[in-house]
Amino acid sequence: MYNFDKVVRRRGSGCVKWDAQPPVEADMDNVIPMWVADMDFEAAPFIRKAIQDRIDHGIFGYTHVPESFYKATIDWFRRRHGVTYDRNWFIYTIGVVPAISAVIKALTQPGDKVILQSPVYNCFFSSIRNNGCIILDNPLKEIPEGSGFTYGIDFEDFEKKCSDPAAKVFLLCNPHNPAGRVWTKEELRQIGEIARRHGVIVISDEIHCELVMPGYHYTPYGAASEENLKNSVIFCSPSKSFNIAGLQVANIITADPDWRARIDRAVNINETCDVNPIGVAALQAAYSAEGDAWLDELNAYIYGNYRTLKEIFAKEIPFARIVKLEGTYLPWIDCRSLGLKSEEIENSLLQNEKVWVNAGAMYGQDGFIRINLATPASICREGLERIAAGLKRLSKA
Repeated sequence: MYNFDKVVRRRGSGCVKWDAQPPVEADMDNVIPMWVADMDFEAAPFIRKAIQDRIDHGIFGYTHVPESFYKATIDWFRRRHGVTYDRNWFIYTIGVVPAISAVIKALTQPGDKVILQSPVYNCFFSSIRNNGCIILDNPLKEIPEGSGFTYGIDFEDFEKKCSDPAAKVFLLCNPHNPAGRVWTKEELRQIGEIARRHGVIVISDEIHCELVMPGYHYTPYGAASEENLKNSVIFCSPSKSFNIAGLQVANIITADPDWRARIDRAVNINETCDVNPIGVAALQAAYSAEGDAWLDELNAYIYGNYRTLKEIFAKEIPFARIVKLEGTYLPWIDCRSLGLKSEEIENSLLQNEKVWVNAGAMYGQDGFIRINLATPASICREGLERIAAGLKRLSKA
């Protein structure tokens, strides 16, 4: 029904993915960018229509967020994900990263410790440091899976980290970027039980929640148990799943009125409390009934690109281990057998094969690369073949 094969020229449009300055000199006119988490697919027609209708009004002043904004979000998460959020639990803001920073500011003091699970989204590290807090890492553990591996939680170490008196907050990534895990209800319940036992607040980044591969099911942190729902702060946005990150709209959700008041104050201190009218219109369209079919087709398409990755890598570079992709469109590739730093791999691929990937070091695990599959299949295959050729070249160096 939707044409994800359509190639839209983005170079020269001012987008970060295609127009950003690379870390090394490269022939950018011929580079395939498979790095930053941004899709090369057009926004869904129903979202574009909602935006156009709002544009046709012709005035774009300060925006009042209507009740329909909250209703759309509440109805979507109840219907699609089985969790019911109360209208009064919401604080809107311009994005999930500013939301994370504001919540850490609200719920900690400088010098407190914030737990995370590396490898993890790079802005987790900066959001903690920028608020004067200390990173307390509970590294994910590698679990063999076929010719590759997956990641699991080291719950013994997690309990140890939560028992640290200075640990105040645990920053969860659900689904996990870049590990590709879609955490199970049982794992989320266990996280909640341990965190509550030690008085640690769980704040859960669920921005990738709609991006789930066949056979897996996203469970909102608050849907795992009633206790989780009452003792957490959730971040959500349609920005990643519907490719509307530039419209800058997100929600912070928490049932605790004291936390909510402190978070609202921090959002205002950080001056991230005013969203724009286009983002408000786009969110409501994304969370309409039409969003389901678009997302289901999108996930099936991304899964096709993932199968292409596995096919090419198994044939050409079996030494590069693929971490099983359960969610997101960002496979995590183990290149440690090359004996190179991940930035060396990124730069070499960029200069020689003209393909741009993310270096794993920025996520807290060197020797890995992260690849973005959210692009038309023709571009994806060409990019993957370039990566395979480059990794094979590096293996012989």
